[in-house]
Amino acid sequence: MPHEVIMPALGMAQDSGVLIGWLKAAGDPVKAGDPLMEVETDKATMEVEAAHDGFLTDLSAEAGATVPVGQVVAMISDTPEGSGKPGAPTEAAVAPKEDSKPDAMPEGRKIIMPALGMAQDSALIVGWSKAPGDAVSADDTLLEVETDKSTMEVPAGHDGYVAALLAAEGEDVPVGEVIAIISAERPDAPVRRSRAEASQGRPEATESLPEKAAPAIAAQSGPAPKTTPAPRTAGAQPEPKTRSAAEGGRVLASPKARRLAAEEGLDLQRLVDAGATQPFHVRDLETLRQLPAPQPAPAAATSHAAQHLTADVAAEALDAFLDWLAKESAPATPRAATLAAFAAAAWADAMGEPGAVQVEAPPAAAVQYAPAQGQPIADLAQTDAPAILVLRDLVATPLRAMQLGAEATPVLSLTRAGDRVHVTLEGQMPPPVAIALLSGFAARLADPLRHLL
Repeated sequence: MPHEVIMPALGMAQDSGVLIGWLKAAGDPVKAGDPLMEVETDKATMEVEAAHDGFLTDLSAEAGATVPVGQVVAMISDTPEGSGKPGAPTEAAVAPKEDSKPDAMPEGRKIIMPALGMAQDSALIVGWSKAPGDAVSADDTLLEVETDKSTMEVPAGHDGYVAALLAAEGEDVPVGEVIAIISAERPDAPVRRSRAEASQGRPEATESLPEKAAPAIAAQSGPAPKTTPAPRTAGAQPEPKTRSAAEGGRVLASPKARRLAAEEGLDLQRLVDAGATQPFHVRDLETLRQLPAPQPAPAAATSHAAQHLTADVAAEALDAFLDWLAKESAPATPRAATLAAFAAAAWADAMGEPGAVQVEAPPAAAVQYAPAQGQPIADLAQTDAPAILVLRDLVATPLRAMQLGAEATPVLSLTRAGDRVHVTLEGQMPPPVAIALLSGFAARLADPLRHLL
């Protein structure tokens, strides 16, 4: 079946992108991961990859065109002849219809569900970090969302006040759909409603919303206080159903709750087994602490425990080094090569052996380098050698924190907030090795000249 290629939302404040050029011609065969087009936002130029195998057809936007987020620009079809569908915005990727009342929604900036991956068509709202009427800054976390790969925090993108929240915790929201409104002035009547209520055209003021019922905890934790659900207004929609771990194999929780649980050795699955309502937040950890201690499981005899370490360094020296390297080398040395050289050197120091590093900087395709000891960064060439370490460069994304869990290959992830670079290491390795690897890599980011000495 044909699949739509849309202009992605690569940031919360983005409402359109400029199509710099097509990297494939109409009728060309494509595979998932192949670069399709170059897109320019107000912050960067990047490649957009195909999410499916097939043939690129039905191109509906030319190079140089400014395209609204969510608009269909091409199709990936089963045959080179095309799907026969005209390019048009998908229903899931455009803003919901306005209420029949012209003054039903507050005025302000519309915030959409961003595309945090090219194969992503929706994301689950784990929780809102701000309430209607709250003041927000552009860098403040507005909500936490879960995709099929991770749970992450998403910033507001604008200064102002939360005038409306248009989706509820636990709801799946299509990419490109309006989920909030941020106004310049404090709203007189902020709105909060679910998508189900929006489909009925009934915005509700925050004062009329019922209180969220407290989670039910199994009798094993002792008698729980009785809670009486607040009465629903006539014709109100039922509470949105949250996905359970049994349905998707995942426990829904905020990044902070996951981090604190990991630090204390708490198993969030026990809350699920006890009947608590997902998604979980920091306040739910107190309930988890009060549950009876589980029987200890037999210790694993052969594998190392999964490690999750973080570091934080100033970005000033790294920025200056990358600028200098770009000016001194011709052609300019790719950022990926520089980061791979730093990561490979830190790996060699920690493990006592060299290896290849795979660099992933979504939405661009992954590249691999295998630096030799003492080799100049400008001379690095890509390789097909198996990677012993993955480096995810996410500084150009809205991500601020993450905890994805150990993978087959250790992973170093880079995110950025202002003038600070945040580094996360996840993998199964002895603690001294993990500490040495992260410390060596972070030290090179903080003082790149040490790599040359």
